Amino acid sequence: QVRLVESGGDLVQAGGALRLSCAASGSTGSILSINTMGWHRQAPGKQLELVATITRGGSANYADSVKGRFTISRDNAKNTVYLQMNSLKPEDTAVYYCKARAGWPGVDYWGQGAQVTVSS
Repeated sequence: QVRLVESGGDLVQAGGALRLSCAASGSTGSILSINTMGWHRQAPGKQLELVATITRGGSANYADSVKGRFTISRDNAKNTVYLQMNSLKPEDTAVYYCKARAGWPGVDYWGQGAQVTVSS
């Protein structure tokens, strides 16, 4: 079992920045089995969408809507993934969820979500 705890959600003005953190905890074996970590978001009335993912080796992928503004990073020693969000827009307002995929073929674990609100 892997437990994910997000932090860093807040209310910010358009053009501002926020950094989300997601710390993973669990047994040593479970933590070492985590491959990809990432962030998804769900805006009111909309479907859950992928924001960014990063592999254990540091290979990152982004949704087109956040490329050039968001940066995902990972500290394997701290079992933590970060999402640096710059140049925030009102349409970035959503609950942001951290996800970790562990083992093979892979079990997905989710955090409880962090609210990000961008005011215009």
